[in-house]
Amino acid sequence: MQSESHTIETQAVHAGREELADWGVHALPIDLSTTNPLPDIEAGGHSYETMATGGRQPAEGSAVYARLWNPTVARFESGLATLENAEAAVAFASGMASVSAALLAMCTGQNKPHVVAVRPLYGGTDHLLNTGMLGTEATYCAVDEVSSAIREDTGLVILETPANPTLELVSIAEVVEQAGGVPVLVDNTFATPVLQQPLDHGATMSLHSATKYIGGHGDVVGGVIACSEETAVQLRQVRAVTGGILHPMGAYLLHRGLATLPMRVHRAQQTAQQVADWLGTHDAIDQVFYPGSDSESAGVLAGQMRGPGAMVAVRMSGGYSAAEKLTSGVRLFTHAVSLGGVDSLIQHPAALTHRPVTPEARPSADVVRLSIGLEAPEDLIADLDRALS
Repeated sequence: MQSESHTIETQAVHAGREELADWGVHALPIDLSTTNPLPDIEAGGHSYETMATGGRQPAEGSAVYARLWNPTVARFESGLATLENAEAAVAFASGMASVSAALLAMCTGQNKPHVVAVRPLYGGTDHLLNTGMLGTEATYCAVDEVSSAIREDTGLVILETPANPTLELVSIAEVVEQAGGVPVLVDNTFATPVLQQPLDHGATMSLHSATKYIGGHGDVVGGVIACSEETAVQLRQVRAVTGGILHPMGAYLLHRGLATLPMRVHRAQQTAQQVADWLGTHDAIDQVFYPGSDSESAGVLAGQMRGPGAMVAVRMSGGYSAAEKLTSGVRLFTHAVSLGGVDSLIQHPAALTHRPVTPEARPSADVVRLSIGLEAPEDLIADLDRALS
């Protein structure tokens, strides 16, 4: 971990790379080995047992097998943990693999199958909880209802802030207090550790779909959870048993993405504020969802985040038909799911990412979500203006 005196911009460049100079290399190495030599039977057996039960690779042992441990993945985990002010991080093959591992570790594995979920949530997470596929039972509630929703068999509280897709902000500290000792998982995908560090506000786990801002270029799928070492042991055990470890090539790309993460987030955030302000003046837009333009969110934003981020959503005055025309009318924006890349994306949540969500919790059909990238703000505004006209 880097010195606490370093800014997050400096940490992003150097975290997880501390040993490279000792090895005589400058670029991040990639270890693609699926199996590894064993020093001897006893050392190999000890290494296998240690990692299969959630421990780290023993210093004098072997990585044994790539389902259990990989040094490229471990370096990325170290870098992300540094940015999140966490003791550890555990990386998975996707964001949903991360969510699944947290549920298996905290709920199924602890025989506490009940989950309290604060809506709105990412559609995939909401859908997984609603199906009960992993043996969990979910109670959905608003922020001020968390304490009353907690039961003796509650194993986890899940929230997302800023929330997908309409950017509601949730006070993490308030939810943690209401949870009363029940572990709290915060989906930190939209904010990234550049703008928000949930563990500093009492959360147990900070989860990222690393596919988004951390990767940042639309070319890698992954997930990661920052947490204490004690929680990491539980998550790594689930990962080892279920086989959900991130591929080393993905870990390399995500670790490389960390170096430019602060610069990308800050630049996209500046543009998002300008785009949101402009959208707020357009007759075709009934409402703009953006923390930087919402006075009701000002308190949480100031106390918990270092900026409003680069996601914007709008409610169209013309309803679904207007939303359809906007998403099909843009040329610079790409009509596609996902977010957090260098290029700007636009999508209709109710028809896509939140389609599996129950109707009462699904975003309304007149809502469109925009992920603002690194293009010039005047070009993005011109593209939207042309499509809206």
